[in-house]
Amino acid sequence: MSQEKTVLTDAHFVWAKEHNLGTDQVYEARSFWKDAAARFCKNKGAVFGLVMIVVIIALAFLGPSMSGYDYRTQEMSQRNLPPHIAGWDNAPIFNGKYQGYNVYQEKGIENVTHIFGTDTLGRDLFARTWTGTRISLYVALLAILIDTIVGMSLGLISGYFGGKIDFLIQRISEILSTIPTTVIVTLLIVVMKPGLASITIALMITEWIGMCRVSRAQMLRLKEQEFVLASKTLGESTFSIIFKEILPNVFGQIIVMCMMTIPNAIFTEAFLAFIGLGIPAPLASLGSLISDGYKSLTMYPFLVLFPVVVLAMLMLSFNLMADGLRDAFDPKMKEM
Repeated sequence: MSQEKTVLTDAHFVWAKEHNLGTDQVYEARSFWKDAAARFCKNKGAVFGLVMIVVIIALAFLGPSMSGYDYRTQEMSQRNLPPHIAGWDNAPIFNGKYQGYNVYQEKGIENVTHIFGTDTLGRDLFARTWTGTRISLYVALLAILIDTIVGMSLGLISGYFGGKIDFLIQRISEILSTIPTTVIVTLLIVVMKPGLASITIALMITEWIGMCRVSRAQMLRLKEQEFVLASKTLGESTFSIIFKEILPNVFGQIIVMCMMTIPNAIFTEAFLAFIGLGIPAPLASLGSLISDGYKSLTMYPFLVLFPVVVLAMLMLSFNLMADGLRDAFDPKMKEM
Protein backbone atom coordinates (compact mmCIF):
# COMPACT_ATOMS: atom_id res chain seq x y z
CA MET A 1 0.00 0.00 0.00
CA SER A 2 1.24 3.41 -0.84
CA GLN A 3 1.20 6.05 1.81
CA GLU A 4 0.20 9.55 0.84
CA LYS A 5 2.38 12.23 2.24
CA THR A 6 0.61 15.24 3.68
CA VAL A 7 2.22 18.51 2.85
CA LEU A 8 1.72 21.16 5.54
CA THR A 9 1.16 24.67 4.30
CA ASP A 10 0.33 27.98 5.92
CA ALA A 11 -3.38 27.28 5.41
CA HIS A 12 -3.23 24.49 7.98
CA PHE A 13 -2.28 26.93 10.77
CA VAL A 14 -4.33 29.66 12.46
CA TRP A 15 -2.71 32.41 14.46
CA ALA A 16 -3.71 32.29 18.14
CA LYS A 17 -5.05 35.44 19.78
CA GLU A 18 -2.66 37.36 21.90
CA HIS A 19 -3.15 36.88 25.63
CA ASN A 20 -1.30 37.63 28.84
CA LEU A 21 -1.98 34.42 30.70
CA GLY A 22 1.69 33.67 31.00
CA THR A 23 2.70 37.17 32.10
CA ASP A 24 3.52 37.67 35.75
CA GLN A 25 1.87 40.69 37.32
CA VAL A 26 3.73 42.52 40.05
CA TYR A 27 1.55 44.06 42.74
CA GLU A 28 2.64 47.00 44.83
CA ALA A 29 3.54 45.95 48.35
CA ARG A 30 1.31 47.49 51.03
CA SER A 31 1.80 47.61 54.74
CA PHE A 32 -0.71 46.11 57.16
CA TRP A 33 -2.05 49.55 58.10
CA LYS A 34 -2.54 50.62 54.47
CA ASP A 35 -4.30 47.37 53.72
CA ALA A 36 -6.57 47.82 56.76
CA ALA A 37 -7.32 51.42 55.74
CA ALA A 38 -8.25 50.27 52.22
CA ARG A 39 -10.63 47.63 53.59
CA PHE A 40 -12.13 50.18 56.00
CA CYS A 41 -12.77 52.69 53.20
CA LYS A 42 -14.62 50.01 51.19
CA ASN A 43 -17.08 49.59 54.06
CA LYS A 44 -19.73 52.25 53.39
CA GLY A 45 -21.36 51.81 56.80
CA ALA A 46 -18.06 52.34 58.62
CA VAL A 47 -17.24 55.45 56.55
CA PHE A 48 -20.72 56.82 57.23
CA GLY A 49 -20.20 56.22 60.96
CA LEU A 50 -16.83 58.00 60.89
CA VAL A 51 -18.29 61.00 59.02
CA MET A 52 -21.20 61.24 61.46
CA ILE A 53 -18.83 61.11 64.44
CA VAL A 54 -16.78 63.98 62.97
CA VAL A 55 -19.96 66.00 62.32
CA ILE A 56 -21.29 65.39 65.83
CA ILE A 57 -17.94 66.35 67.40
CA ALA A 58 -17.88 69.58 65.35
CA LEU A 59 -21.44 70.48 66.35
CA ALA A 60 -20.75 69.63 69.99
CA PHE A 61 -18.00 72.26 70.11
CA LEU A 62 -19.46 74.81 67.69
CA GLY A 63 -23.21 74.31 68.17
CA PRO A 64 -23.70 76.26 71.44
CA SER A 65 -21.92 79.31 70.04
CA MET A 66 -23.84 79.05 66.75
CA SER A 67 -27.18 79.30 68.55
CA GLY A 68 -26.32 82.61 70.22
CA TYR A 69 -27.73 81.38 73.53
CA ASP A 70 -26.19 80.05 76.71
CA TYR A 71 -27.40 76.65 77.86
CA ARG A 72 -28.18 78.09 81.33
CA THR A 73 -30.09 81.23 80.27
CA GLN A 74 -33.79 81.08 81.19
CA GLU A 75 -36.50 83.12 79.45
CA MET A 76 -39.85 82.33 81.01
CA SER A 77 -41.75 84.21 78.27
CA GLN A 78 -40.36 81.75 75.69
CA ARG A 79 -41.19 78.44 77.35
CA ASN A 80 -41.97 75.29 75.34
CA LEU A 81 -41.47 76.91 71.94
CA PRO A 82 -41.39 74.55 68.93
CA PRO A 83 -38.41 74.48 66.53
CA HIS A 84 -38.12 77.70 64.56
CA ILE A 85 -35.66 79.52 62.31
CA ALA A 86 -36.32 83.22 61.66
CA GLY A 87 -37.65 83.74 58.12
CA TRP A 88 -38.82 80.13 57.72
CA ASP A 89 -42.45 80.79 58.67
CA ASN A 90 -43.75 79.26 55.41
CA ALA A 91 -41.22 76.40 55.29
CA PRO A 92 -42.38 72.80 55.90
CA ILE A 93 -40.02 72.43 58.89
CA PHE A 94 -38.62 74.76 61.55
CA ASN A 95 -41.54 77.12 60.93
CA GLY A 96 -42.49 77.60 64.58
CA LYS A 97 -45.87 75.94 64.18
CA TYR A 98 -47.34 73.58 66.74
CA GLN A 99 -50.77 71.93 66.50
CA GLY A 100 -51.66 74.04 63.45
CA TYR A 101 -50.81 77.56 64.63
CA ASN A 102 -47.65 79.64 64.73
CA VAL A 103 -46.62 80.03 68.37
CA TYR A 104 -44.01 82.68 67.58
CA GLN A 105 -46.51 84.95 65.78
CA GLU A 106 -48.96 84.73 68.66
CA LYS A 107 -46.26 85.71 71.15
CA GLY A 108 -44.90 88.46 68.87
CA ILE A 109 -41.38 87.03 68.63
CA GLU A 110 -41.19 86.17 64.94
CA ASN A 111 -37.52 87.24 64.60
CA VAL A 112 -36.35 84.83 67.32
CA THR A 113 -34.55 81.62 66.28
CA HIS A 114 -34.66 78.44 68.36
CA ILE A 115 -33.57 75.64 66.00
CA PHE A 116 -34.60 72.84 68.38
CA GLY A 117 -37.13 74.93 70.34
CA THR A 118 -37.04 75.70 74.06
CA ASP A 119 -37.67 73.65 77.22
CA THR A 120 -40.07 74.22 80.11
CA LEU A 121 -37.82 76.96 81.55
CA GLY A 122 -37.31 78.81 78.26
CA ARG A 123 -33.76 77.55 77.69
CA ASP A 124 -32.57 77.01 74.12
CA LEU A 125 -32.61 73.28 73.33
CA PHE A 126 -30.07 73.56 70.51
CA ALA A 127 -27.42 74.91 72.88
CA ARG A 128 -28.36 72.45 75.62
CA THR A 129 -28.38 69.43 73.28
CA TRP A 130 -24.88 70.06 71.94
CA THR A 131 -23.61 70.95 75.39
CA GLY A 132 -24.96 67.61 76.58
CA THR A 133 -23.25 65.90 73.64
CA ARG A 134 -19.93 67.13 75.04
CA ILE A 135 -20.62 65.05 78.17
CA SER A 136 -21.20 61.95 76.03
CA LEU A 137 -17.98 62.58 74.10
CA TYR A 138 -16.13 63.06 77.38
CA VAL A 139 -17.44 59.68 78.55
CA ALA A 140 -16.35 58.13 75.23
CA LEU A 141 -12.82 59.54 75.62
CA LEU A 142 -12.74 58.40 79.24
CA ALA A 143 -13.76 54.87 78.21
CA ILE A 144 -10.91 54.74 75.66
CA LEU A 145 -8.34 55.93 78.21
CA ILE A 146 -9.51 53.45 80.86
CA ASP A 147 -9.52 50.58 78.36
CA THR A 148 -6.09 51.30 76.92
CA ILE A 149 -4.26 52.31 80.10
CA VAL A 150 -5.85 50.18 82.83
CA GLY A 151 -7.58 47.28 81.11
CA MET A 152 -4.97 46.58 78.45
CA SER A 153 -2.00 46.85 80.83
CA LEU A 154 -3.53 44.63 83.51
CA GLY A 155 -4.66 42.07 80.93
CA LEU A 156 -1.25 41.80 79.28
CA ILE A 157 0.58 41.58 82.60
CA SER A 158 -1.89 39.03 83.96
CA GLY A 159 -1.60 36.78 80.93
CA TYR A 160 2.19 37.00 80.66
CA PHE A 161 3.17 36.35 84.27
CA GLY A 162 0.34 34.01 85.24
CA GLY A 163 0.44 32.41 88.66
CA LYS A 164 -0.47 34.51 91.69
CA ILE A 165 -0.54 37.78 89.72
CA ASP A 166 -3.01 36.34 87.23
CA PHE A 167 -5.11 34.84 90.02
CA LEU A 168 -5.27 38.14 91.93
CA ILE A 169 -6.19 40.31 88.92
CA GLN A 170 -8.83 37.88 87.66
CA ARG A 171 -10.47 37.50 91.07
CA ILE A 172 -10.64 41.29 91.47
CA SER A 173 -12.21 41.67 88.03
CA GLU A 174 -14.76 38.92 88.77
CA ILE A 175 -15.79 40.59 92.04
CA LEU A 176 -16.17 44.03 90.42
CA SER A 177 -18.07 42.64 87.44
CA THR A 178 -20.78 41.30 89.76
CA ILE A 179 -21.54 44.81 91.11
CA PRO A 180 -23.87 46.85 88.84
CA THR A 181 -22.64 50.30 87.84
CA THR A 182 -25.87 51.82 89.15
CA VAL A 183 -25.12 50.52 92.65
CA ILE A 184 -21.57 51.88 92.52
CA VAL A 185 -22.77 55.34 91.43
CA THR A 186 -25.44 55.35 94.14
CA LEU A 187 -22.86 54.54 96.79
CA LEU A 188 -20.54 57.24 95.45
CA ILE A 189 -23.32 59.84 95.57
CA VAL A 190 -23.72 59.10 99.29
CA VAL A 191 -20.18 60.36 99.91
CA MET A 192 -19.83 62.70 96.90
CA LYS A 193 -21.97 65.21 95.05
CA PRO A 194 -23.72 64.01 91.88
CA GLY A 195 -21.79 64.94 88.78
CA LEU A 196 -19.01 63.99 86.42
CA ALA A 197 -16.68 63.03 89.26
CA SER A 198 -18.92 60.21 90.53
CA ILE A 199 -19.58 58.94 86.97
CA THR A 200 -15.86 59.05 86.19
CA ILE A 201 -14.95 57.04 89.29
CA ALA A 202 -17.73 54.51 88.58
CA LEU A 203 -16.46 53.97 85.04
CA MET A 204 -12.87 53.64 86.29
CA ILE A 205 -13.98 50.90 88.69
CA THR A 206 -15.85 48.73 86.18
CA GLU A 207 -15.06 49.79 82.60
CA TRP A 208 -11.63 48.12 82.33
CA ILE A 209 -12.83 44.56 83.01
CA GLY A 210 -13.82 43.62 79.44
CA MET A 211 -10.59 44.92 77.94
CA CYS A 212 -8.56 43.14 80.63
CA ARG A 213 -10.08 39.77 79.69
CA VAL A 214 -9.57 40.30 75.95
CA SER A 215 -5.94 41.39 76.42
CA ARG A 216 -5.26 38.43 78.72
CA ALA A 217 -6.70 35.98 76.18
CA GLN A 218 -4.54 37.44 73.41
CA MET A 219 -1.45 37.27 75.63
CA LEU A 220 -2.06 33.59 76.46
CA ARG A 221 -2.27 32.90 72.72
CA LEU A 222 0.94 34.70 71.80
CA LYS A 223 3.34 34.36 74.71
CA GLU A 224 4.51 30.88 73.63
CA GLN A 225 5.22 31.92 70.03
CA GLU A 226 8.71 31.67 68.54
CA PHE A 227 9.32 35.42 68.31
CA VAL A 228 8.73 35.75 72.08
CA LEU A 229 11.21 32.94 72.76
CA ALA A 230 13.72 34.64 70.45
CA SER A 231 13.31 37.94 72.35
CA LYS A 232 13.93 36.16 75.66
CA THR A 233 17.01 34.48 74.23
CA LEU A 234 18.39 37.85 73.09
CA GLY A 235 18.02 39.20 76.62
CA GLU A 236 15.00 41.51 76.16
CA SER A 237 13.43 42.74 79.39
CA THR A 238 10.01 41.49 80.42
CA PHE A 239 8.16 44.77 79.84
CA SER A 240 9.97 45.25 76.53
CA ILE A 241 8.66 41.88 75.36
CA ILE A 242 5.13 42.70 76.54
CA PHE A 243 4.79 46.21 75.12
CA LYS A 244 7.21 46.13 72.15
CA GLU A 245 6.91 42.59 70.84
CA ILE A 246 3.47 41.28 71.81
CA LEU A 247 1.39 44.49 71.98
CA PRO A 248 1.76 45.38 68.26
CA ASN A 249 0.37 41.95 67.38
CA VAL A 250 -2.85 42.55 69.33
CA PHE A 251 -3.21 46.28 68.69
CA GLY A 252 -5.93 45.76 66.08
CA GLN A 253 -8.11 43.75 68.45
CA ILE A 254 -7.56 46.34 71.18
CA ILE A 255 -8.70 49.20 68.94
CA VAL A 256 -11.83 47.28 67.98
CA MET A 257 -12.57 46.47 71.62
CA CYS A 258 -12.18 50.15 72.58
CA MET A 259 -14.64 51.19 69.89
CA MET A 260 -17.09 48.52 71.05
CA THR A 261 -17.04 49.77 74.65
CA ILE A 262 -17.71 53.43 73.74
CA PRO A 263 -21.47 53.00 72.99
CA ASN A 264 -21.88 51.03 76.21
CA ALA A 265 -20.19 53.79 78.24
CA ILE A 266 -22.29 56.51 76.55
CA PHE A 267 -25.49 54.56 77.23
CA THR A 268 -24.46 54.03 80.85
CA GLU A 269 -24.04 57.79 81.39
CA ALA A 270 -27.33 58.55 79.65
CA PHE A 271 -29.15 55.93 81.73
CA LEU A 272 -27.71 57.27 84.98
CA ALA A 273 -28.71 60.81 84.01
CA PHE A 274 -32.19 59.60 83.04
CA ILE A 275 -32.82 58.10 86.49
CA GLY A 276 -31.45 61.18 88.24
CA LEU A 277 -27.94 59.94 89.13
CA GLY A 278 -26.07 61.93 86.50
CA ILE A 279 -25.20 65.54 85.83
CA PRO A 280 -26.96 68.03 88.16
CA ALA A 281 -28.82 71.06 86.78
CA PRO A 282 -28.23 73.48 85.15
CA LEU A 283 -25.53 71.46 83.35
CA ALA A 284 -27.09 69.31 80.64
CA SER A 285 -26.38 65.86 79.29
CA LEU A 286 -28.28 63.90 76.68
CA GLY A 287 -29.67 61.61 79.37
CA SER A 288 -30.91 64.47 81.54
CA LEU A 289 -32.46 66.21 78.51
CA ILE A 290 -34.30 63.01 77.60
CA SER A 291 -35.45 62.65 81.20
CA ASP A 292 -36.76 66.23 81.31
CA GLY A 293 -38.43 65.93 77.91
CA TYR A 294 -40.02 62.60 78.81
CA LYS A 295 -42.05 64.32 81.53
CA SER A 296 -43.76 66.47 78.87
CA LEU A 297 -43.77 63.89 76.09
CA THR A 298 -47.52 63.92 75.47
CA MET A 299 -47.74 67.74 75.39
CA TYR A 300 -44.44 68.74 73.75
CA PRO A 301 -42.86 65.75 71.96
CA PHE A 302 -40.15 67.92 70.36
CA LEU A 303 -38.53 68.34 73.80
CA VAL A 304 -37.35 64.71 73.73
CA LEU A 305 -37.07 64.21 69.96
CA PHE A 306 -33.76 65.94 69.25
CA PRO A 307 -31.74 64.60 72.24
CA VAL A 308 -32.93 61.08 71.40
CA VAL A 309 -31.94 61.45 67.73
CA VAL A 310 -28.48 62.80 68.62
CA LEU A 311 -27.88 60.03 71.18
CA ALA A 312 -29.09 57.35 68.76
CA MET A 313 -26.91 58.67 65.92
CA LEU A 314 -23.87 58.88 68.21
CA MET A 315 -24.22 55.29 69.40
CA LEU A 316 -25.08 53.98 65.92
CA SER A 317 -22.05 55.74 64.41
CA PHE A 318 -19.65 54.25 66.94
CA ASN A 319 -21.14 50.79 66.39
CA LEU A 320 -20.82 51.07 62.60
CA MET A 321 -17.25 52.30 62.92
CA ALA A 322 -16.40 49.48 65.33
CA ASP A 323 -17.78 46.89 62.89
CA GLY A 324 -15.74 48.44 60.07
CA LEU A 325 -12.56 48.40 62.14
CA ARG A 326 -13.15 44.76 63.11
CA ASP A 327 -13.51 43.73 59.45
CA ALA A 328 -10.52 45.87 58.44
CA PHE A 329 -8.12 44.47 61.04
CA ASP A 330 -9.37 40.87 60.88
CA PRO A 331 -11.11 40.10 57.54
CA LYS A 332 -11.63 36.45 58.56
CA MET A 333 -14.08 37.54 61.27
CA LYS A 334 -16.51 38.67 58.57
CA GLU A 335 -16.67 35.13 57.17
CA MET A 336 -17.50 33.52 60.51
